[in-house]
Parts: sequence; C-alpha cells; structure tokens
Amino acid sequence: MNPVFNQPINIDFPNGISLTIKREDLIHPFVSGNKFRKLKYNLLQAKAENKKTLLTFGGAFSNHIAAVAYAGNEQGLKTIGIIRGDELFDKIEENPTLKFAQENGMQLEFISREEYRLKNEDSFIEKLKEKYGDFYLVPEGGTNELAVKGCEEILTAEDAVFNYVCCAAGTGGTISGLINSALPNQKILGFPALKGDFLNDEIRIFAKKDNWNLISDYHFGGYGKINLELIEFINAFFDENKVPLDPIYTGKMVFGVIDLIHKNYFPAHSKILLIHTGGLQGIQGMNLKLKQKKLPILKIDD
Repeated sequence: MNPVFNQPINIDFPNGISLTIKREDLIHPFVSGNKFRKLKYNLLQAKAENKKTLLTFGGAFSNHIAAVAYAGNEQGLKTIGIIRGDELFDKIEENPTLKFAQENGMQLEFISREEYRLKNEDSFIEKLKEKYGDFYLVPEGGTNELAVKGCEEILTAEDAVFNYVCCAAGTGGTISGLINSALPNQKILGFPALKGDFLNDEIRIFAKKDNWNLISDYHFGGYGKINLELIEFINAFFDENKVPLDPIYTGKMVFGVIDLIHKNYFPAHSKILLIHTGGLQGIQGMNLKLKQKKLPILKIDD
C-alpha cells in the first residue's frame, strides 16, 4: 500500500472556494482507489473462512474484475469472473481488462445479459456453486458490509478541514463508507455514473447518517457514455494538474463539481475534497473505442 496524499487543485475559483483531490488512485498500481478499500476486509474474511476461490461479477472493462484478479493472484487465491455479455468469449485478446484478468489467473465465464440479471438470485448462485464448488462471493462492484468498512478508512484526521467531500458513485459502497466516517460538519456528495434513482435505496442499506446527497446531472447519458466535451475536460485537467481522471467515474464527478462551483452551488469559502477512486486501468480500453469513433484519446501520462 502506497501513501495517499491530498493534492490541491490550482484553479482560481470564485468566492474563495478551494478544491483538493485525495489521490486514492496511487494507493496500489493495480488494485487502486476504492477497489483496494473494498477488497481489504473481504480478502481477510475469505482467508478466515479458509476459502481458496473468489468468485465475482463484472462487465468487459470492469475495474473490479481487474482488481479481484490481481489481488487474488497476489494472495494465492483462485479467481473466477462471471462476465456480462456472452459475445465477448472470443474477444479477450482485444480487451485490455479481460486480458489482464486472465493473465493474472482469473477464469472467465461469459454469460448473456439476460442471465447476468439473475446474479443476485439464490438459485443462480447455487448453480454456480454446483459448477465451481465452494467459493467466497464478492458482489459486483465489490459492495457489501466489509467493503463499506474499508471505505470508512478513506477519510483521515487531516480531512477535517473540508466542508464537502465528493465522490463518484457506482454501487454505493464508497459513498456509504464516506457517509459513515464523515464529521458532523461535512456534507457528502455522490455523483452517480448510472442513470436512475435506485442508488438512493442501495446507499441507505449501508449508510448510518443523513449527511449526503446524490447529484444525478453528470452521467453524460449513462454508464460508460462519453462525449467530446468530457474528453476535452479530462485532458485539460490533466495538462493543468497532472492528475489523470477516468472517464466512467472520477472524470464525470470532477466535471460536475467544477460546473457546480461556477453555478454557485457551494457557499463562499467552501473547502471541497474530491475522492479519486482510481479506475485508470479502464482508460486503455476506452481509448480503443475512441479511436474507432475518430475521437481524441484520453491522456494518462505525459
């Protein structure tokens, strides 16, 4: 685990507002950001239960799939990834995420999107147990009580100076941990990467406070959607701050926060902390798509 640090963002905002980003993306080269936090206690629990295999779910460019594959390999555990989309079974070599997972020993099983929707059904899990034997189940995106426990460790004593803490939201685990560990004077803002209002209910399963709000205006059309405006924003942000942002989660969140600052959403002199949840491994795959669409690619380094 590498040290995480808070990096000030050098933009001159109106009304004395300041912006800082917590570089959780640097916590580990392959299990970065919230994936490290979510897996920490789940891996300990798997070992405590004497499990030899981790089984989980994800899409073609899933940060979670890549992280579980690497972490399992590092911990001497077998890993199985149930992948959404049976059309992908012969496209592993073309997909940087799936190739990385396979190279780290993950056994990949591709299922139809219809079947994938059953992933939380007991009968479906039982079928997987019949096929693969005993395993430790890590939910899609990694969110469960142990994941939230890990995410409660993101905020530290030095973060007490911030009025607002902002993060991207996928399955609700990261924001739930932030909600639970926030100080009474802090408001947690989540920026969903998906359309819809279902995430409120998911968060309420794990969150113990009412110090939060979801801002659903910055998903750019839905999960995995990206346009030229977002690409140009992410690349300009990198040029100015040397901080790479992923286009699925953190990039949209940072875009949203800066847009809200200019719309006077935040009170004067607010101190805002952005949580960089990692996810940079997905940029390589996204850039392949952008090249096909004749769009500029995303910067990740100089």
